[in-house]
Amino acid sequence: MKKIIGIVGEMGAGKDTFCEYVKANYQDVYFLRFSDGLTSALKVFFDDIKREDQQWLSQALRERFGQDILVKAIIKKVNSIEDGIIILNGVRRPDDFSGLKEIGGKLVYITADIKKRWERVVLRKEKADDDVPFEKFVELGNAEAEQQITKIGEQADFKITNDGSREELFFDIKKIIEEI
Repeated sequence: MKKIIGIVGEMGAGKDTFCEYVKANYQDVYFLRFSDGLTSALKVFFDDIKREDQQWLSQALRERFGQDILVKAIIKKVNSIEDGIIILNGVRRPDDFSGLKEIGGKLVYITADIKKRWERVVLRKEKADDDVPFEKFVELGNAEAEQQITKIGEQADFKITNDGSREELFFDIKKIIEEI
């Protein structure tokens, strides 16, 4: 049986931590990011991938091939998986949300205080442009690709406010996985 879970949340809210917890505590877990194709394409040309470059490429692809180009790629991958927990990390747009619902998925919105999110992003340095001043972080959070996250989050089946401890987050995740 498939459990399909879409994750929406602002930068540094805890989406990756959600995924890591599920991977460590459940069997047959698959992670797919809406940005996987963007990252793969950019790695052909660059060693360090920047969030701004992903945002630009996403916009260029959507203008050329349609707003649903990234969700079509994700759905294709989901359909190739027989059983397990499938987590679609990075739901950001109405088409992403519609695609998730079309394949029977549930949406989890993870959010947190903006200062906490900035501190997490600076500490993890996942992308080349993560170590930025707070003002730049706010600017990146206002980019076109990020603007719809709150609206999509309002439609989520589950919401986690990740302002507490990791243990509190893990408790919330476990409760959601058991309910789906």
